[in-house]
Amino acid sequence: MDYTPVTPFRRPINAAILHYQAAAQQDLPPSGVNKWEALRELAAARIAFGLSDRDLSVLQALVSFHQATIVGGNHSETVVHPSNKAICERLNGMPCSTMRRHLANLVQTGFVVRRDSPNGKRYARRYGDEKIAFGFDLAPLAQRFVEVCEAAEAVRAAEERYKRLRSTVSLMRRDLAGLVDYGRSLRPDRAIWDQASDLCVLTARDLRRKLDFAELQQIESALSEALNATRDLLEPVQSQDMSTNDVTNEQHYQNSNKDSYDFEPRLEKAQDEGSVSDPATALVAEGRTDEPVPVDNNLPRIPLGLVLAACSEYRAYAERPVRHWHDLVRVADVIRPMMGVSPSAWDEAKQYMGPEEASVVILVMLERFGDIRSPGGYLRTLSAKAALGEFSCGPMIMALMRKDAA
Repeated sequence: MDYTPVTPFRRPINAAILHYQAAAQQDLPPSGVNKWEALRELAAARIAFGLSDRDLSVLQALVSFHQATIVGGNHSETVVHPSNKAICERLNGMPCSTMRRHLANLVQTGFVVRRDSPNGKRYARRYGDEKIAFGFDLAPLAQRFVEVCEAAEAVRAAEERYKRLRSTVSLMRRDLAGLVDYGRSLRPDRAIWDQASDLCVLTARDLRRKLDFAELQQIESALSEALNATRDLLEPVQSQDMSTNDVTNEQHYQNSNKDSYDFEPRLEKAQDEGSVSDPATALVAEGRTDEPVPVDNNLPRIPLGLVLAACSEYRAYAERPVRHWHDLVRVADVIRPMMGVSPSAWDEAKQYMGPEEASVVILVMLERFGDIRSPGGYLRTLSAKAALGEFSCGPMIMALMRKDAA
């Protein structure tokens, strides 16, 4: 046809319709677009374009009148011309007024372009080899396919972030509830347990409804503060001041022979450390038995502050300050794949050493990464020693401190 009209028959026109009419004059993609794939992507991104599920049902009915699977490319005929009755039949008897309302929204958002005839009827005629059709142009499905795909990917990414955040909040609430029960058994007189318990109850109630992303972030922040507060009571951070800490003073060792640096943990040192009395025994010996002391035999027999003082390379991979052993385990989980340690080797180390001691080993290995040919094999060797009860990370930390002091 020599002229392409831009105004619909006996219908008002606005800036949006003019914009999409002009965009529909652009060339179609040379390879065309699969119409069903375009519909699937548009269904994922429909909210971003202001479309409802009923709008997409009407669009799917229009697409079903297109004979070819590919829109564009060699199949340049993109105009379909069904009657309102035929469209409603394919919509399982949807009322014509409802169909027209959703069709108007498709036109307004630019995914369908009206090609109205002079009298408003929809039909197709041939003039020799040329076919002229009046009806609904589906060319925007092909022309805007890249835009729709990008929007769909953004929507899927946002949904994934939302699911992960919701799962994180649920796990944090569970951990806080468990820590509250444990803390009450140790220090029932603390008011923080009631506050944290109330937060768990409120969070469980909020998770029953559909929360937006900002609300979940606020809940996550509140749970994070509560978890840190409870862990401060259950896992007090060891002081790094070696001049006032008897334990660290006892472990400090100054070796004047700088050539005797030993990076490998030695069996005799691991056995010596196993003979040191635990904190609960020390308190009994001093007569300080007035309050219970939580003892975790799985934690390394070395202060966390001493580990952090001896290792510094980990700070480049830590998103937040390391205040507790669980923070150290989280940092080690980030560092481990960067060093080339396989998941199986890491799981084996955590099984035989414990997550905390295995994390200390990862930090020490990072400090001496240039001296280790096979980090995974090295870690497996230490895990085998730990399985026999012949390993402790203490000598590794002391070796680092001796090297730094040399």
